[in-house]
Amino acid sequence: MPKYGRFALLLASAALISACSSTPTAKNNEPAPFEPQSGSIEPVNTPDATEASEDEATSTQSFQLAADHPREYIVKKGDTLWDIASMFLQDPWFWPEIWQRNPQVQNPHLIYPGDILTLTYVNGVPRIQVARAAEGEDVIRRESTDTGGRKVVKLSPSIHRQTLNEAIPSIPADAVRQFLTRPRVVSEDEWANAPYIVGSDDAHLVLGANNKVYVRGELDKERSRYSVFREGNRLVDPDTDELLGFEVVYAGEIRIHKYATPSSGLLLSTSREVLVGDRLLPTDKSAIDQQYFPRLPDNYVDGKVISLFDAISSIAKYQVAVINRGSNDNLEVGHLLATYQAGGYAKDRFLDRTSRDRDDEDKLEILLPDERSGLMMLFKVFDKVSYGLILKSTRTISNGDKVDKPR
Repeated sequence: MPKYGRFALLLASAALISACSSTPTAKNNEPAPFEPQSGSIEPVNTPDATEASEDEATSTQSFQLAADHPREYIVKKGDTLWDIASMFLQDPWFWPEIWQRNPQVQNPHLIYPGDILTLTYVNGVPRIQVARAAEGEDVIRRESTDTGGRKVVKLSPSIHRQTLNEAIPSIPADAVRQFLTRPRVVSEDEWANAPYIVGSDDAHLVLGANNKVYVRGELDKERSRYSVFREGNRLVDPDTDELLGFEVVYAGEIRIHKYATPSSGLLLSTSREVLVGDRLLPTDKSAIDQQYFPRLPDNYVDGKVISLFDAISSIAKYQVAVINRGSNDNLEVGHLLATYQAGGYAKDRFLDRTSRDRDDEDKLEILLPDERSGLMMLFKVFDKVSYGLILKSTRTISNGDKVDKPR
């Protein structure tokens, strides 16, 4: 072969090797970094992928993306964090796990209308990046076309002030607001010693707003306003028969005008009829935090549903269940628990009868596993019981259903 022929062949081989070495390859079957089909987005102060920690690169992914997850989503007024997390994840409580750390966004639970969420990958691990302006500014999208003909979306700030109250709620606020101050669990002694309504000025047995009533019992003269409650369910632990407390039902608000025997007051408002015999408890003035941070408890719970708030036999999404576990079991507001229907028994009619004793009928029955029926978030926690809002239900939830850390 002539010299120039061998030289040309060497040049071609070198070019081929160089091209192969410059072609990106996936490591350990990691997905390639995501590039939005609608164009490139320049997040505001988003950390570079090279700044990801070694733990992120080597960690085992413990969550799964939802089947039809979006690649980009613009937060709108009326959204909830739970719904957005459900768009991206099969298990929404893993939301903080995929949050791309951003110097301007310290809390992944505080998201505002106008924020642009983009799903990307950092060392093969899915992450959510947010495009948000600096404090006192807003993000404006401007689309253009680069020299290569690709559509480019640029984000630039404009003046707009955001407050904490403008952040989208974690869960639908209306779904839980009516229950925040209403459920109350009291001890047997506390209920027995509470002052009670003995009558009214017009001798009515059923009372409403603007009725004057008389109250018997010891009242705090430093306190003028009380809440009116009616005795509800006795909350009993189904496993130990321990009385966990009385679930009392909210009826209205009363203002005391004169302290005497009996004292007199005026019903300010009622959510149901007030009856003679209803009792007065101090109004709960504790601050109500509308921004819940749904998260898993550290430990397994092994509890049960013991009461259905304002329901008879079963409940579903956005209704309330009471469970026999509380702060004594290290539960806190915001903890997420799954509900499970107990598995029944099925007869195995195909068991080889020659392999067992004819009289051993127990082997004909097999216990079926528990089936997950829903997911609740605790919004009110007492010592021995808690109230949970059902965020998701795949079947009805009933008294006696098991509750535990999702598994």
